[in-house]
This record gives sequence, C-alpha cells and structure tokens, in this order.
Amino acid sequence: MEILSVFDESFKEYGKIWDDIDIASLMEEMEHTNTPKDDVIYVARDEELQGTEAMPQIRDRIFGGLPIQMGYCNGNNKKLNAIEYHRNSEVDIAETDMVLLIGKLQDVTSEFKYDTSKIEAFYVPKNTVVEIYETTLHYAPCTVAGGEIFRAVIALPEGTNTDIDFKLDGNGEDILMTAKNKWLIAHPDAKIDGAYNGLIGKNITID
Repeated sequence: MEILSVFDESFKEYGKIWDDIDIASLMEEMEHTNTPKDDVIYVARDEELQGTEAMPQIRDRIFGGLPIQMGYCNGNNKKLNAIEYHRNSEVDIAETDMVLLIGKLQDVTSEFKYDTSKIEAFYVPKNTVVEIYETTLHYAPCTVAGGEIFRAVIALPEGTNTDIDFKLDGNGEDILMTAKNKWLIAHPDAKIDGAYNGLIGKNITID
C-alpha cells in the first residue's frame, strides 16, 4: 500500500505534528528500554520517562495540564492486527523511524465493523512528535521496510490502558472495551484473546 508522510497535508485530518517540544531527554531514556526483535511490548507507564524534562511540556501544552502517563511501545511489527481508540488524543514520539496504520472512527459501523481497505499508512521519521486525535483509529506502530525494530514513546491520560476495575453492562460499545479508556476492534487472524473481531478484509501488512 502507499505510505505517505505525516508531514503530508492529508495527515491533518488524523492528527498534528508538534515541532517545538524539546524531546532530547525522552530520546535518551528510550535507548535503554526493552526492545524485542520478534514481538511487540507495550508499557503504559515508565518511571524513567515520567521523570524526563520533556514530560511537563507534553502534559501542559498538549494535554492541557491533565495528569498523564509516559510509556512506550517497542518491537518489530508488520501487521495491522487491530484498531483502537480513546476518548482523547494520544501522543506518539518516534525514537526510530516507524509507520502508523490509521483510520477514521466515523467509518466504524453501528455493528462495530470496520473495512480494513479504508486504512491509510503514514511514515513517521525519528524524533517526530505526533498527536493522534480522538477520532483516529490506530494500534501498534509498524517497523519500516528493511528495519529491524521500532521504538516509540506513548503518552496518554493517566490510567489509560490499565485494568478495568468497574462493572460494564456488556451492551453496545461495552463489548469493545478491553482496558480503561480503550475500545478495540480486532482482526480474526490476530487471535487476540477476549477481543471483538470486527475487522473485515485483509489484515494489512507492511512489507
């Protein structure tokens, strides 16, 4: 599939690039994070990242001063596998080059189905700060063609992607919630335990 740049005009409906935040402290800490070469790891909150000089800038300027968690998503990934969304923006900061597979929440049907042919791919060069809007479907970043790994800082409101500790009715959109502030629709081929399989079409792969 065609891979555009996050600096392309078409990305503006999905998110925003922040080019005036000093992320040097984050990038230094990311060099020490766990990075599997045959899997993907997600850590919702990392105390070393949380203590960087960049954290208050991201908290105050992008999230308007709300409490946030700074974590990371690292590894080697070539497939879409699922889409998720939150009730707020997510900030992804590329410590390596990577690719984002994204779509529009508005294209999810009333039966919570989504046609993967609507997914678009965007290349994110290293050291880029990307805000992904609330209405943008996304999941784990992908490794660029010819690359071995990707590393990305993930910033979200405090508590996002942590265990659900409240009762759900199990109706409507509740069937998609797999963690706090996380609604997920999986592809059957990904075989994600407990996930709702609503992705229709190919499990998009970045070659």
